[in-house]
This record gives sequence, structure tokens and C-alpha cells, in this order.
Amino acid sequence: MTSELPALTLPQMLREQAARHPDRIALLQKDFGIWNPITWKAYFDRACLVGHGLAALGVETGGHVAILSENRAEWVLGQLGTEAIGAIAIGVYPTSPANEVAYVLEHSDTEVIICEDQEQLDKVMEVRDQLPLLRRIVVVETKGLRAYSTDFVMSFDRLEQLGASHRDENPGLIDARLAAQTLEDVALMIYTSGSTGKPKGAMLTYRGIRAQAVAMVACIGATPASSHLSYLPLCHVAEQICTTMTPIYVGYRVCFGESLRTVQEDLRELAPSMFLGVPRIWEKLHSSIYIRMLEAGGYRKALFDLACRLCEPFAEVPRAERSLTQHLTYLVCYLLVFRALQNYIGLRRASVAMTGAAPISPKIVRFFRTLGVPLIEVYGMTECSGIVLGQTLDRLDSGSVGIPVRGVDARVGDNGELLIRGDVVFKGYYKNPGATEATIRDGWLHTGDVVKVEDGQFRIVDRLKDIMITAGGKNLSPSEIENTVKSSPFIKECIVIGEARKYVSALIQIDFETVGRWAEEKNISFTNFRNLSENPAVRALVETEINAANSQLAQVAHIRKFYLLSKELDHDDDEVTATMKVRRSNIQTKYASEIASLYSAA
Repeated sequence: MTSELPALTLPQMLREQAARHPDRIALLQKDFGIWNPITWKAYFDRACLVGHGLAALGVETGGHVAILSENRAEWVLGQLGTEAIGAIAIGVYPTSPANEVAYVLEHSDTEVIICEDQEQLDKVMEVRDQLPLLRRIVVVETKGLRAYSTDFVMSFDRLEQLGASHRDENPGLIDARLAAQTLEDVALMIYTSGSTGKPKGAMLTYRGIRAQAVAMVACIGATPASSHLSYLPLCHVAEQICTTMTPIYVGYRVCFGESLRTVQEDLRELAPSMFLGVPRIWEKLHSSIYIRMLEAGGYRKALFDLACRLCEPFAEVPRAERSLTQHLTYLVCYLLVFRALQNYIGLRRASVAMTGAAPISPKIVRFFRTLGVPLIEVYGMTECSGIVLGQTLDRLDSGSVGIPVRGVDARVGDNGELLIRGDVVFKGYYKNPGATEATIRDGWLHTGDVVKVEDGQFRIVDRLKDIMITAGGKNLSPSEIENTVKSSPFIKECIVIGEARKYVSALIQIDFETVGRWAEEKNISFTNFRNLSENPAVRALVETEINAANSQLAQVAHIRKFYLLSKELDHDDDEVTATMKVRRSNIQTKYASEIASLYSAA
């Protein structure tokens, strides 16, 4: 079943691509507005230099090297260089505060860490005394580093120079290490988001990585001609799938923009053939288009509304099954409206776009399908090395996450829990055998997600631990309610309360940009987030949006009362994780009095 791709580890496959297509472009790195190419040969050669440099610093087979950076070519060079010498790469979120960085580095037994710049270096230096195994820090951008000791801190360029000297002295090292590698070896350690406790280090093997590449080829039809913009954190499995796992096996091009802040501009410049967005990205794009239409006003807004109204009824009908009338209707709307919007978000040439990593409102998905974006829903998790369920473009059932991808067995276990089996399943949690045994039982990975299977299509209900039981004994899915509410461009976050309560309530965070633009249109003055959220007109707006969401939900799931948060949820305040997942227990503790006020009258 997986014979289409060579039975090679990731760095072995990188060497193979360098031998087959030495001059073909593998990476593009944007610096000062210019896209600089890196060929497959240069990719492998520089990864080898990094590997030799790490070996010179004392990193042995099975050693641990961490990377703390936004996405860039040096991130993957560091990862593949680490893996080329048989060591294990660990990603750390660049948005993490120093205490979270310290936890990951200490728990993972990191020996060398590659940091992007002085900001990330300072986080590590702040907690250096908590990291007895850390022997060296490597920094990519060296601006402002003159005051640091060169005995402990070195530049990425210096690491490659050290690697060149080490290679001259040990010319056969990389080939020997690669020859000793097997698919059972651990390649990556990816830490879970830690939404309900301390993050756990999931150990992914080369076998799982290769199986994920096989699944992606079958699911989205990735080819050497494909292209991808890498922007989601590379310490998250979702981006690893599209930036290292699949392209190194398939041979397609990966592009790195200048920063996370330039993603939309980079998308417009590149117009990649594939795109992966977490729900928050699609929600932001939806809000951006909504704001653009508000600003356009007049006949442009009316034309947009008309085009959406005409095309939405068949948005989820596969193109091959559309009638002649539907084809002509879409063509006219595309030429007049949708083509410009696809160019605006940079997805006009996308042959497939994906949403995953968290639940998303079907309304948001349908909106982009109406625009003509070939958006599919996929489901996966770190412990599965990535995607295990996915839709196909010839079947777009609203609200489903499709069927098991190639090489994956899926079934429904006790309490409706999704169980997964296959090569994609991870090896276990680092230094946590108890959690490993609780997660993998009888060869099946217990995902912790409740699913329903309808007509062969899997639908995610919610996390097993998040299912609420009201005082009346009704089982409710918080994510279903929250995503229905968040389909409004005015609402950024919704945290539903209802466990053992007489009715459902919610904490609401407005979308500052969208609501701010709405307030300007209404001549409502405001100075900051708190001032805007406390405005009575804004409360009335949110109430209208919640009532609209309630009309799509069962009566028992209706939000009866809500509290408008006066600040945005913040990672630094321990309210959300690095992947912007809400830490429910922390939120409910922090806002206990506000929640109590929602039920005091009752």
C-alpha cells in the first residue's frame, strides 16, 4: 500500500532528492523583499554542515537539539542537520514565554538549541540555570550579540563553518549515520499544546513520517510541481506535514516569507498550489473580506452579496456534478467578484486548501467554497504524526472530516471515542510511560475525540473530556456551540459555560478589528479594546449575533446570557496555549465571579 514512496528516513530521502534533482529549487527564503532560492543539493549540503557542526559540539546519535524560531530556511536546515547525524529535533514555540521555554528544554534534555535572534536567546539565557544539560546556544540573526560569551553562544554561520572543518576531518560521518538509520528511529519530538496540563513530548518515528507523506499524496494529490508557503509554527505537526514530511518525499517547493506578519502579502506574491490554515486563519480571512466589503459599500457590496447568494446553494456540490446553469452562474460571479477576492487572499491558483487542527464553523467553510476556494476539512493530531481523516474534493459533506486516509484504520470505541491504528501512530510520550499506556491500548490510539459516522463520513463531536452535562441531564458539545457563534465576523472567541448548570452561558471576546471598523461606520467613538467592548451598542451587536447563532442550535444549546471580556485572551496570561487553544480551567477560575454573575439571578 505504501510502495509508491521509498522506504527511506527523512534525511535519507533528502540525500536522494539532492542526487536526483540537484539543481531543482527546494526552498525559497524571502529576505528584504527578494526570494532567494536553495536547491535540493544546497539543502542537503548545508544540512550536512549543520549536522557536522552539531557533532563537533558533542551531539551524539540519539542526542537532543531544540529549535526556537519562526519559520525560515535555518529551521529546516537545523532539523534535517540534527536528523542527519541520528539526533532528535525538538521544536519550541517562538511565542512561548521564558518559563514555558524552560519547561520544554529541561523536560526534553536539550543539549544544543538554535535560536532565531536576540529576543529568543534572552529567553533561554533567563532560564539557563534550570538547564544543566544545555551546552551551547546557536543564533541565526546575530544583531546585538556582541556582549554575549562566545564560549556559550555562537552564530549559525559559525556552526556551518565548524561543520565544514569537522567534515574535512570526518568525511564519512554523515553517510555512516544515515546507513545506520531505520524507519523505527525517533526523528522528532513535538510537544502537545498543554491546554489541560503540562505539555507532553510526543515522539514521532521516521516510519510515521513516511506514512504521513503517503497519506498526503493520496489525500491532496501532492506532486513535485506543488508549492507551499510555510508560516504556521514548525513545532506544530500540521506545518511539519507540509514543510518537511511531504515535500522531502515528493520533491515540491517550500517557501518561507519574511515573517508571520507578511503572510497575506507573501500569499499574493506566490499564489501557492496548496494552503493549510487552522480555523483562526480562515476566520481572520473571512473577517478581512467582510471588512473589505464594508469599506467598498454601494454597488460593490450589493454585487458581492448577490454573488454569494447565487452560488452558496451549490457551493458544496463537486464541480464535476454541477449543472450547466450552476457552471455558468459561478463563471459570471467569478469574473465579476470572486476572482478579485481569490487574488486578495492569494489563493487563486490553489488546487487544494485545508483546514484542520481545531473545529471550525461549517458556515466559514461554506463561505470559502462559495468563493471557489477548494477547501477541505481534515482531522489529525500530534500523536498520529499528522492527518488521519480527510475530505476529498469529490465529496464535500458539510461538517464532516471525511474518511480515513491511506494506511490508516479508524473505528469508534467506547463512549463514541475515535480510535486510530496504522504506521502513523507515534512511539509514545517522552519520559511518560503512564500517559503512553493510557493513550495506546491494544494497538489502537485513543484520540480522546468523540465522533459520529454518517454515510461513511466521520464527524467530530467534541473532546471526550469537554462534553458538558447540564443540570437537566442533557449532553452538549461546547465546540459546536462555540463555532456556530464564532462564524460571526464580530466574535473572535467564545467560551461556553454549562456543566451542571440550568442553562448555557458564554464568555465572549469581540474581534477588535472588525468591531472597530463597524463602530467607525456607525460613528461610535472608542479608544481601546476595553472601551469598545463596554459600549452598549457593541453589546447589542453581539446579542444580535448570538441570537442568530441560537437560531441554528437546538433549544437546550441556546446561549441565554453572556459576558463580554474587557481584554483579549493572552498566552502570557496563561489563558490560551501557544496554538491559541483556550485553557478552559484557567479561564473558568480567572473569571469565576463573572461566570457566577451570569447565574446569580437564576
